[in-house]
Amino acid sequence: MALKPDSYVVLNDGNKMPVVGFGTYAPDTYTKEQACESTKVAIEVGYRHIDCAFLYGNEVQVGEAIRSKIADGTVKREDIFYTGKLSNNNQTPERVRPALERSLKDLQLDYMDLFLIHSPVEFKPGDDLFPMDENGKFIFHNTDIRETWKAMEACKDAGLVKSIGVSNFNGRQLDLILNMPGLKYKPVCNQVECHIFFNQSKLLEFCKSRDIVLVGYSVLGSSRVEGWIDQNSPKVLEDPILNTVAKKLNRSPAQVAQRYLLQRGCVVLSKSFSPERIKQNFQVFDFELSDEDMKSLDGVNKNLRYLIVDLWKESPKYPYDDDY
Repeated sequence: MALKPDSYVVLNDGNKMPVVGFGTYAPDTYTKEQACESTKVAIEVGYRHIDCAFLYGNEVQVGEAIRSKIADGTVKREDIFYTGKLSNNNQTPERVRPALERSLKDLQLDYMDLFLIHSPVEFKPGDDLFPMDENGKFIFHNTDIRETWKAMEACKDAGLVKSIGVSNFNGRQLDLILNMPGLKYKPVCNQVECHIFFNQSKLLEFCKSRDIVLVGYSVLGSSRVEGWIDQNSPKVLEDPILNTVAKKLNRSPAQVAQRYLLQRGCVVLSKSFSPERIKQNFQVFDFELSDEDMKSLDGVNKNLRYLIVDLWKESPKYPYDDDY
């Protein structure tokens, strides 16, 4: 499978998405300025796919990084594939376009390349990203996701975004959109947690059958944020089989972990704040895993999800009770 630094997948609407993306989510231990600097480094190294979200709270800085690399001639705007996301408190149809416009204003960009519904789980509409009641429980809401999708389609028609998709959806929820009356644009992708311990084989097969790209996040494991991530879970990059394959090929475990997903037809997002690792994580194009390597890495799957999903169990749109 010949992959090159400029390799891309053609989405079901004809637009092109680079197969390796740079994730910009940062735990509170990092400053917003670090998000800006690391994004600049990523663009200099060769990343053209930048993944962010309103929820991350750093679109101002990520936009600044993109614009500075355009200004200094490293890239043109059309070289960059920027992904943003609709936060969970903005799913009522009348809130969708204003949310996208706010992100564009923060980014100081004229359009996004891709806008995703961040999660099917919906919170009470309003300015609070995580509304809670007096008992500290999330306040959920239940907009028909198809109505949200129609508002997403309208944003594409208005030229504010080139492609639209979803994140953290299961197969049933995807089909709800795909089978809706009057569907104008299919979701181009579903961005989900995906790594060697949680290889999403059923969901990947499902997405492929419907011409939807699976985009993997946490592909190197997760940033292990307290409260959101199981702190006792094993670390992807310490897996002995992964390390054996990496050693044999004289590659880093991170490079092999990404290459494994790429060869299965996924788009991968990785993030780092170390310039050296940002560079290393992009060097996944000049080697290939054999069928034997792929098979041994298939065997590492534990159906282990890092994200603690019980937090959203009470949501009427909880997506994690299906096995794909």
